[in-house]
Amino acid sequence: MSDTFVPLRVISDAPEPRLARPSDPEWHERPPKPDWLRIRLRTTEDFARIREMMGRLTLNTVCQEARCPNIYECWSEGTATFMILGDTCTRACGYCAVKTGKAGQALDTQEPEHVAEAIEAMGLEHAVVTSVDRDDLPDFGAGHFVATIQAIRRRKPDTRIEVLIPDFGGDLEALQRVLLARPNVLNHNTETVPSLYRRVRSRGVYARCLEVLRRAAEFRDSEFPAMLVKSGLMVGLGESWNELVATLAEVRAQGCDILTIGQYMRPTMKHLPVERYYTPDEFEELGRLAREMGYRYVESGPLVRSSYHAARHNV
Repeated sequence: MSDTFVPLRVISDAPEPRLARPSDPEWHERPPKPDWLRIRLRTTEDFARIREMMGRLTLNTVCQEARCPNIYECWSEGTATFMILGDTCTRACGYCAVKTGKAGQALDTQEPEHVAEAIEAMGLEHAVVTSVDRDDLPDFGAGHFVATIQAIRRRKPDTRIEVLIPDFGGDLEALQRVLLARPNVLNHNTETVPSLYRRVRSRGVYARCLEVLRRAAEFRDSEFPAMLVKSGLMVGLGESWNELVATLAEVRAQGCDILTIGQYMRPTMKHLPVERYYTPDEFEELGRLAREMGYRYVESGPLVRSSYHAARHNV
């Protein structure tokens, strides 16, 4: 793990903005996206093949459920992020397009095998598995993660497995179960700066997020040195530059190896508004600062999402 980080350089910060509220007219406005966020849609035979396979195996992907802007690029290149534990999340975060409810669906016991079957059929060298939050389950869904990792290992033992996990409600035993399954990458997203957690993350706790990353890094250092620890943040939710840079440093201090930084984009008018769009130059500067903090790999750009180019994060 790194020593306490002192920022090398922080560019001048503008005054902290007043965040939009539902009673404000701007809450109900959708400002035009800048040119660098306009996506050229392209579909290929691979895109159609993956969409058919997901339907046939009754699988969910975060690409679809979270309305990821990179779905056309990733699916056309034969990559996808599998979302297990159903399609209903027991939390209602202000940025997320995934369906929510007090309880999720009954667990599909065949889902781990279906995910493994799809990964084998796609010939993936690097597979990403994530989930909705399942606070309604005794183990918060940890056992389903383990079963999925094991199923992939049986069918395609050479595939690198990345799991993007929830916080399991702070249940350290649940986290340990997943760690003992030895994924190649343990990813837990920080999402935003601590001052915005109450506004942005339903029932999320910033200190708990850091603890997940720290425990994962401790497991890596003591039990599985080949494992990488990863996290990601969105920008444009109203954070100040200084707090953002301080958060990157604090995440790094937990022992995080890989960092992703991307622009928040409002899924629907029911979600939190975009407070501002960062420019490509600002993303480049954030990436530079993060690399100086000691991250082994940084992906920073307007369209970057946690699983975007995940196979390239093999450092």
